[in-house]
Amino acid sequence: MAASINLTHHFLIAMPAMEDTYFSKALVYVAEHNAQGALGVIVNRPIDMTLSALFQRIELPFTSAKLANLPVFFGGPVQTDRGFVLHRPLGAWQSTLTVNAEIGLTTSRDVLQSVGQAGHPSDMVVTLGYSGWASGQIEHEIGQNAWLTVPADPRILFELPYEERLASALELLGVNLANLAGQAGHA
Repeated sequence: MAASINLTHHFLIAMPAMEDTYFSKALVYVAEHNAQGALGVIVNRPIDMTLSALFQRIELPFTSAKLANLPVFFGGPVQTDRGFVLHRPLGAWQSTLTVNAEIGLTTSRDVLQSVGQAGHPSDMVVTLGYSGWASGQIEHEIGQNAWLTVPADPRILFELPYEERLASALELLGVNLANLAGQAGHA
């Protein structure tokens, strides 16, 4: 693969042969990809925690009944004790990685305070941890057929239940999940 690819605002779709248990059947949203490496969050692997339980754990007020039962996700194996909020609209938070004009990945507490008190941004995926790759690592893994890539669709991130995200991302490529899984039982 050319070193000049930019996978920012793309999905990484784990191939069925992926042996790394962190990424097996994972759909990763890439929030940043540059010469230093890549950073993303897994958006289809909920953990046994709701948003209201997370807020209770970090001692923040939570008044949004509409968002209370949203799942918190395992974002990846790096900094699993730290929260990451993938959201739209972009907003003006203290510590946001701007993905594009619409989407940001925020790590500062102020975004959570707004979610807890005002219910905004309501289009969000909250993760504990993130996924990171060193310079050239993701390109190498793609070259080894570990991942499929496709430009991300915000509708999949923010409007679909997590159970449908992986199959919907594959549909962007014209691939059916059942067919992809059927090819890989021999790893």
